[in-house]
Amino acid sequence: MIKPDREDLQHSPVLRGSRWHHSSPGRAAALRTLRGRYFEAIYDPMGTAKVKSKTTHARKSAAPKRARGRLAPGTKARGLDAVDVAIAMDSAEIAGVVALVRGAGGALIGAYRDPLGGRPLLLASLPLNAVQPTPFQRDLSPTHAKRLAVKIDETAAFLDPLIVVRGEDGRLWTPNGRHRLAAAKVLGLKQITALISPDETLAYRILALNTEKAHNLRDRSLEVVRMARSLAKRQGTSRESEYAAEFESAELLTLGIVYEKSSRFAGGAYGSFLKKVDRFSERTLPASLREREGFAARLLDIDAHAKRIIETLQTRGFKSPYLRNYVVARINPVRFHKSKKGDTTPPMPLAQALTRMAAAVKNFKIDSVSNADLAWVAVGAGAQE
Repeated sequence: MIKPDREDLQHSPVLRGSRWHHSSPGRAAALRTLRGRYFEAIYDPMGTAKVKSKTTHARKSAAPKRARGRLAPGTKARGLDAVDVAIAMDSAEIAGVVALVRGAGGALIGAYRDPLGGRPLLLASLPLNAVQPTPFQRDLSPTHAKRLAVKIDETAAFLDPLIVVRGEDGRLWTPNGRHRLAAAKVLGLKQITALISPDETLAYRILALNTEKAHNLRDRSLEVVRMARSLAKRQGTSRESEYAAEFESAELLTLGIVYEKSSRFAGGAYGSFLKKVDRFSERTLPASLREREGFAARLLDIDAHAKRIIETLQTRGFKSPYLRNYVVARINPVRFHKSKKGDTTPPMPLAQALTRMAAAVKNFKIDSVSNADLAWVAVGAGAQE
C-alpha cells in the first residue's frame, strides 16, 4: 500500500480547517505529531505501544550490541565430513534413481550425500521431455519464462539444476523448476541438468525453499491446496496437521479453495482475519478439505456483500483506494484481538468467526462511514508497512 504523503494529510477532512492546514513555521512537525496522536487514539487507546516501546528499549540497551548486517554463526558444527559426502555410482542408496535416469535416456554425472541431512542425491543430465512439473505447482507465467530464457541465453550457461523426484505416475517430476524448464524449452535445449532425490516426499516439502519466482498470495495458496489434494489421494488417512511444515500456514488452504472458485478474490484484505482464526485441523486431509470448501463458500458470500457495500459507498462519493480494507476491518470480529507472544490459540474457531463476520456485513451501517475514517485507515495502512 502507498503511504499518504504530507499533501494528502494536509487536505484530509480531519485536518482541513485546523490551524495547521495553513502555512506556519512548524506545520510539518505539527502534522507529524497530530497524525501520530490520532493514530494512537484510534489503534492504541490504552497506550500499550508506548509501554512496549519503553520496555523494548530498556531490553535492547541491556543486551550486548552486535555489528549491524552480521549474522551470528552457529555455536555447534553440523553436517557431514568430506569423506562421508561422496557416493559410488553403484551404491544401493541411489540404485532406483540411477535406473530412472538410464531408462529416460539421460547421463549420470555423479552422486553425493547432502552435507546437512545426509540424504543421497544424484546429479544427472536428462532429456528435456523426460521431466514434468508437479501437478500442484503454481501456474506458469509465460512472461517470466521468456525473460528467464533471455537471461540464461545472455549468460550462455544453464547453471541452476532442477530438483527432480520420482512422481506418482513413475515419471520424473520437478517441484520447483517449472519456469526454468519452460525457459529451457524456449531455448531449444536437448538436455537439462538435474539433482535427483530418491525421497519422493521432497516434492511436498520444497515450497518454502522455492525462490525462483517470488510467490504472491494467490500463487502460494493455489499451490498449497493443490498439494493438499494430491496428498489426500495418496495419504487419505493422514491428518492435515501432520503437513503443517509443507503447507506453511493454515489460511493458505482456505484461500487456495477460494482462489479456485474466484481467481480475482482480494485475499490480502482478509489475510489478517484468517491468520488469527484459521488453524490446521486434526481431521484427515479429505475431511478437512471438505470442511474448508464450506468455509471458502461462506467467505465468498461475505465478500459479495462487501462488494455491494463498497459500490454503494462509491456512488455516494467515497473514492478512497482503502475502501475494501475499511469495510473488511469493520466487519472483522477479531480486529481488536492481540495474541500474547507464543500463544497460537485462536480467539474463536473459524466457523464462529465467519458467522459473526457474515452478520456484521449484513448489518453494516453505510451512513456511519465518514471521510475522516477513511483518511486514518490510510494512515494506519501506511504505518503497518
